[in-house]
Amino acid sequence: MGTSLTPEFWERFAVLLVAAMALTVALAAAADELYLRMARRCGRGRVPQAPPRAVGTHRRAAVHL
Repeated sequence: MGTSLTPEFWERFAVLLVAAMALTVALAAAADELYLRMARRCGRGRVPQAPPRAVGTHRRAAVHL
């Protein structure tokens, strides 16, 4: 005898799926932040920071038609 999946099941499934996705994103962001802080604190330079760019300089090439 087969069972049918009720609308209540799909509603709970959707809520739990969204909650699991939100938790995964939050934990990944927290782990990333923790890694970056530890890498910067150690001073090993494993996380290179971009050098500051001069204000007013353009890196786009001029196109002449």
